[in-house]
Amino acid sequence: MSSTASGAHGEAAGAASPRVAFQGEQGAFSEEGVLSAFVSPQAVALPTWRSVFEAVHDGTADAGVVPIERSKGGSVREIYDLLFAFDEIRIAAEVTVPVRLALLAMPGQTLDQIERVYSIAQALDQADEFLRSRPWQVMTSYNTAGAAKSIADKAEMGGAAVASARVAPLYGLEVVANDIQTGASNRTRFAVVARDPLPDEWLVPATLAGPLKTTLVWAVRNVPGSLYRCLGCFAERRINLSRLESRPSRGVRWEYVFWADMDSEPDAPDCAAALAALLREAVMVRVAGVYHRAAQD
Repeated sequence: MSSTASGAHGEAAGAASPRVAFQGEQGAFSEEGVLSAFVSPQAVALPTWRSVFEAVHDGTADAGVVPIERSKGGSVREIYDLLFAFDEIRIAAEVTVPVRLALLAMPGQTLDQIERVYSIAQALDQADEFLRSRPWQVMTSYNTAGAAKSIADKAEMGGAAVASARVAPLYGLEVVANDIQTGASNRTRFAVVARDPLPDEWLVPATLAGPLKTTLVWAVRNVPGSLYRCLGCFAERRINLSRLESRPSRGVRWEYVFWADMDSEPDAPDCAAALAALLREAVMVRVAGVYHRAAQD
């Protein structure tokens, strides 16, 4: 299903090592997403999710990797908004990354010496049971690896970061406590986003092994039963929607667009019929990506 792109992006696609953007700092879970999805990437750290989309849009990155769903925290809704705003960017693949968290601090620090803990809100929530075991001051940061980098840059004694254990040697820190996440099944699903199809040889074979799925977005008419009839387009043809998400419309106040993951490809006969029926009912329908379902471990 993949092919080398043409034009300016085609030149990028000929490169031996794709430039893949992610949000955060070296060692972030998003970087793990890059390394899990691509065979030999040049991982490019950027400050925000929007900057990742902008880099893919203007061609300074061949692809981006962004979190789209957390098994504990649910959807990352800002990513859906960015996919809607950058309508020429598509989901090209997906991977899941286990979330294993550690408490990192300056060398020689012990748990009893820690007074302040930093990380992103989601990581703090995932480690909430451990963090509540002591009277620490807990503060949010923009990124897990960024929190660790900040402690290292300031040589902050008494401070600790919640991040992946692999971050510690990158910034000269030590693991004070390992596996501090609540439960062993936390995962983050990352979407690989790109403007053009990606060569198969860029991607780890596991990203191409699962069954095909399709991500759709549509807007309904503001009349009674419209969403019900839209969903009926799939139910009548026994097509499973494995995910359904609503987001506010950017154009009309108090109206919404709907995102769905369809367990099939759009060219399959039943799916093509469902999409044709959906086009008759909805005011807008867009395919946001056709790609292989991530392997579940």
